Amino acid sequence: MSYYEKHVFICTNERQDGGPCCQRFDTRKMRKYVKNKCKELNIHGDGLIRINSAGCMGRCQSGPVMVVYPEAIWYTFVDEEDLDEIIEQHLLKGQIVKRLQLIDGLI
Repeated sequence: MSYYEKHVFICTNERQDGGPCCQRFDTRKMRKYVKNKCKELNIHGDGLIRINSAGCMGRCQSGPVMVVYPEAIWYTFVDEEDLDEIIEQHLLKGQIVKRLQLIDGLI
């Protein structure tokens, strides 16, 4: 049994060589948004949902990316509206947001 109900990793990697990376999409700000939203909804913390930064997850061409465990569902997103949909549908209701889901590097 996992310590958290769901564990969300959001790539915040920044490549110094200027190559593709998630941080080009300001993912540090986006991660903070998701974490704060989950706190507001009282779903963040021990035994609930944990939001973490991640280094490169190897899907730079699909960025920005996040993955939700234990389901191992990968998402891409563009803005806070996309993140709100992932929070509402996946984190709260357990339903995969198909339009944002990455499958084998494709959306």
